[in-house]
Amino acid sequence: MPPPPHRPVLLVIDMQDAMVPIMYRPARVVETIASLGSRARALGVPVVTVRQRGCGGVLPELAAQEGESVIDKTTADAFLGTDLDATLRRFGATEVMVAGFATENCVETTARQALSHGYDLVLVADGHTTSLRPARTDFVPEAQSIAHHNEIYRHIDFPDRSVRVIAAADIDFAAPGPASRT
Repeated sequence: MPPPPHRPVLLVIDMQDAMVPIMYRPARVVETIASLGSRARALGVPVVTVRQRGCGGVLPELAAQEGESVIDKTTADAFLGTDLDATLRRFGATEVMVAGFATENCVETTARQALSHGYDLVLVADGHTTSLRPARTDFVPEAQSIAHHNEIYRHIDFPDRSVRVIAAADIDFAAPGPASRT
């Protein structure tokens, strides 16, 4: 039996107004995700907005358009206790493109769960961000955290899944690619 046709879906995670004051480089990431979302919609690629309960509204530049799916979650895992998997299956999704906030929490958790749920994965390299760091902390600096997670995903091997890390401007919605190793 031939594999199903390539069908990407863009997930935009937790880009909400209550999060902006603690986001690293919010304007740059919002612009990147908004541009990627516009390109996706123009090509008929579904955009799913994921929002964390209790964290305010989705930023206006990234708000779901009429008829688009919105998933409300209560944990870092956008699949846990939600209908995200059912929504993706209704779209016939084979690949999930993940962007949003926060790199090492909701983005990371949802990306790994997408693989576990049987989807290929694209981590949008410049489309996720982390939280600002206080002056004294054991967390790595913001830019280093983002780069670290991008590098981890360039080296993840997951059985029968493609894992790619791609800058938003380089994403080709039309066809899948091999796992990222660069």
